[in-house]
Amino acid sequence: MESKTGVRQETSGSKVRESASEDKRFKILETQMKRYQYRQDSLIEVLHKAQDLFGYLDDEVLTFVAQRLKLPPSRVYSVATFYHLFTLKPQGEHTCVVCMGTACYVKGADKVLAALEHDLGIKAGETTSDGRVSLVTARCIGACGLAPAVVYDGKVAARQSSDDALAVTRQWREHVTGGSHTH
Repeated sequence: MESKTGVRQETSGSKVRESASEDKRFKILETQMKRYQYRQDSLIEVLHKAQDLFGYLDDEVLTFVAQRLKLPPSRVYSVATFYHLFTLKPQGEHTCVVCMGTACYVKGADKVLAALEHDLGIKAGETTSDGRVSLVTARCIGACGLAPAVVYDGKVAARQSSDDALAVTRQWREHVTGGSHTH
C-alpha cells in the first residue's frame, strides 16, 4: 500500500500502538473488546467503555477501536457522533443537557437553551473557556411529562424556565469545586 491513505493509516496506527502500550486504559479497553470476541456488533458497548475510561472519545481512541474491531474509522466515527451520549471533546466539570424533544420544545426548551447559550457565551455542544460547564442538547430524554426538562449533572429537573436553568449554571460557575457547598 503506497497510497497516501495507506501511509497515513500506517502512521496513525503506529501512534495508536505506542500510546496503547503506555496507557493502561487502552489495555482495559482491549480486555473489554476481547470479552466481546472483537465482534463488530459490540461497537456501542465498546465505545461506552472507552468513554467511561477516557471521559470522551478523541481521534486516537476512535482509531484504536476501529483497528481492533476491524471496522472502517468512518463507521466508528459516525456511531460516536450519532448518539448524543458520546462526546468527542473533554467535558466541563458540570454538564447541562437541555432536552429538545417535541414536548420540551413546545413548552419552551428553545428559550431555555437560548438563554443558557447567551449567558454562558457558548453554543450547544461546547464547554465554557473556564472548563466549568458543558452545554449539550438531546433529541429526547424520555421525560415528556416533565417538559421542558433539563438534566443537570445527570439529575433530571422538571418544568425548567430560563431563570431556573441560569440559576443552576451561575451557581456552578461561582462555586469552586471541592468546596463544602452542595445544591
